[in-house]
Amino acid sequence: MATIEECRAALEKLSDTMQRAEGDARTAAALDRSVSCHITDLDVTFVGRMTGGRIVVQDTLQGPPKEKAQIRLAMAGDDLVALVNGELNFAKAWGSGRVRLEAGLRDLFQLRKLL
Repeated sequence: MATIEECRAALEKLSDTMQRAEGDARTAAALDRSVSCHITDLDVTFVGRMTGGRIVVQDTLQGPPKEKAQIRLAMAGDDLVALVNGELNFAKAWGSGRVRLEAGLRDLFQLRKLL
């Protein structure tokens, strides 16, 4: 089971990858939205903001998110690490329910360019 520190490091790595995105993916990474990532097996939520082509984690909270972020992710810690390391296909994980992504329709269309 991934630790909180490993999950935070995975989010930092994802943020670094987003910063280097090009083309349509760069446009998607440039969204300015509130973000939450609930790590279900650890029952912690990273909350922050997707801005300037990065994900900025502002806080780590115990339990599910207290407020509804504009972009919401939920998954096990090992799945987050595997996704960021390219070991787990996002579309398959989302389709099977291992990863939950909730956002407005317009944001979902933009995010699919990133994922």
